[in-house]
Amino acid sequence: MVTGDQVSLARAGDAAAFRAVTEPYRAELHVHCYRMLGSFQDAEDALQDTMLAAWQGMSGFAGRSSVRTWLYRIATNRCLNARRATSRRRAREWDVPGVVPPEPTRLGEIVWLQPYPDALLADTGEAGPEARYERREAISLAFITAVQALPPRQVAVLLLRDVLGFHAVEVAEMLDTTVDSVTSALKRARASLPRPTGDRPPPPHSSAEDAIVAKFVHAWESANLDALIELLTDDAFIAMPPVPFEYQGRDLVARFCAEIFGAGRRFDLVPTRANGQPAFGAYLRDPSGIGHGTGLYELTLSGDRISAMTRFDNTVLPWFGLPRSLPCPRPAN
Repeated sequence: MVTGDQVSLARAGDAAAFRAVTEPYRAELHVHCYRMLGSFQDAEDALQDTMLAAWQGMSGFAGRSSVRTWLYRIATNRCLNARRATSRRRAREWDVPGVVPPEPTRLGEIVWLQPYPDALLADTGEAGPEARYERREAISLAFITAVQALPPRQVAVLLLRDVLGFHAVEVAEMLDTTVDSVTSALKRARASLPRPTGDRPPPPHSSAEDAIVAKFVHAWESANLDALIELLTDDAFIAMPPVPFEYQGRDLVARFCAEIFGAGRRFDLVPTRANGQPAFGAYLRDPSGIGHGTGLYELTLSGDRISAMTRFDNTVLPWFGLPRSLPCPRPAN
């Protein structure tokens, strides 16, 4: 618990007291910045900016709100500034040697999207009584992608009200606006978000989820395209930010996977979790006995099927404690 004495010392410039006052909220603030920005790297930068601004402004903290609310105000406004900036990650060209992807269904616009490790979600604070989203839903890739398409102010209001459960009066104070403006922005944001489709995914770590994951791993590691296709919903979807290519429909996804498995390529998958969903580091087997990390695949489940796969490049592997290369347990053939 943050005590009044700690706050007083922090206001007087005591660095240790400042850390004691702010550290309990660091994890949840990082998740909030990620939801606002859709990028793990941008969230890291925004959190650092938030803590620096808090340190510089601590002497002026009047205590009219809690430390937590005050920090969320700073973080939200830092993220709003970042969203308005023009330095977001740009689309990259497909650069996997020997793989010629099919013509995409469309080009995605949210090319800065990055995964969020479940290992960092262990302590992310309690939502207020007015929250409308469950924790797992509010960190899913589908939700994060959807809010990136909203105007910045609507994103802030939606997250503060419906995800974190702050009252409208609190949000108005955080954003230096009126309660009526908050209410109006929230209404527009809710109306703009797409409605969830498909069956609900199985609970995390459940036997139902484990069964789907086991089938996927077997199909992918053995390059069994038929077995993989059986796991996909009819409207299965694959995206691969920062490459903008997106594929919609089982047939197109199968064609893309066929290219990945072409020329005898075989992979080993190392399980992890991202955004509350199963994920895997993918390692291309090499005749030398080394598996080279090619990226991370994150699955979205719908009932007992896979409705989406999102492929991220290998720069994200260290966030999940995964190496860039590892020994291959099986020969490449």
